[in-house]
Amino acid sequence: MFLNRYKTFKRLSLVTALFLSFFAHFYASAEDAKAAIGDPAKGKELFDNNCASCHNVHKVMVGPALKGILERRKIEWIIPWVKNPAKVIASGDPYAKKLAADFQSAGVMTGFGALKDDDIKNIMAYVKEEETKTPDNGGGGGTTPKVEVKQDTTFVNWVLGGFIVVLLAMLVALLSVMSILRKYIAQNAASLAEEDKYILEDKTDWKTITSSTGFRFTVAFLVIGLIGKTTLDSLVSIGMQQGYAPEQPIPFSHKLHAGKYKIDCNYCHTGVRIGKHANIPSSNICMNCHSQIKKDSPKLEKVRTAYKTGKPIEWVRVHNLPDLAYFNHSQHVKVAGLECQKCHGPVQEMEVIQQYAPLTMGWCINCHRETVVKAEGNKYYDNLLKLHNQVSSDPMKVKDIGGLECSKCHY
Repeated sequence: MFLNRYKTFKRLSLVTALFLSFFAHFYASAEDAKAAIGDPAKGKELFDNNCASCHNVHKVMVGPALKGILERRKIEWIIPWVKNPAKVIASGDPYAKKLAADFQSAGVMTGFGALKDDDIKNIMAYVKEEETKTPDNGGGGGTTPKVEVKQDTTFVNWVLGGFIVVLLAMLVALLSVMSILRKYIAQNAASLAEEDKYILEDKTDWKTITSSTGFRFTVAFLVIGLIGKTTLDSLVSIGMQQGYAPEQPIPFSHKLHAGKYKIDCNYCHTGVRIGKHANIPSSNICMNCHSQIKKDSPKLEKVRTAYKTGKPIEWVRVHNLPDLAYFNHSQHVKVAGLECQKCHGPVQEMEVIQQYAPLTMGWCINCHRETVVKAEGNKYYDNLLKLHNQVSSDPMKVKDIGGLECSKCHY
């Protein structure tokens, strides 16, 4: 009887160890992901108390918008910057000097030397979490793309942690009982059959468990799965440049021109209503105003030179679809009547223009599925609307007029 119980407990201990390693892996992965930067819950309070008066995650305020900061700068750069920005600028760091130049009217940011490194990491964790949330357009007239907000995993972590504690206690108890049974069986060794005497030499412990085939298979499975997931995530992100905001040859402010002075986007991007491309404005469009306004500004020297020589300014392209995808601005802006903010976000609030939307195929398709066609009074859609109303009482959406056909965008 004791012999059978010993064998049963041994099997249970091996199974428990396998489950323990399984749950421990996922708990560690969840905690590592959370601790990679910091704690966003603590970061929110720190952000509200120290940063909110000058910074917003999505919008430029007194200081720059913080969205994408962890992609632009490493945490090793951010920490000394927050503690003593004047020192970083004085060191000659080009990015710091550009920030100081772009926001010179606000002055150099106050240093927060009292903040600990972990405090700054917590603030960055909060910023990273807020990036996934839908920003307020502030009356920009555009529709903000829907973005999935990451759910709080605290409860799941507590459950996983509880399982680990229970399994660890079970394993300790099983090994203890096995030790007691092994001693009892040793005292009655004379009654053991020959094939069962191996138990007297059995020293089931952590080394035995970790060297078992089942344990090694589970560990190998988890490692291969983790590598596979990481590889897949990396492949999926290739080509996505959401938040991309390159440094331009001239510090042009959309917040100043489109926001404060309310210059129509179509005035500068002249092709947006008549062709496929919105086109970058030529220097003569800039000089329509700047021949009289700030005509001696050193920041506009490149504009004046380009105007005189006829050599175009080498702006850095921000939005770039692959060649296999067809997109026509006039179809969306003139025919469909969409606002620029629909795809480009609140440009009137951007000091430096950035790629606001992911511009992926899935993002475009979702828009075609959800967007109601502005057909009333639009001769382009008259016949289509009549046909649609004959077969459906629902509003006519882009998907209903061929907006999901592959050949619409891939030709």
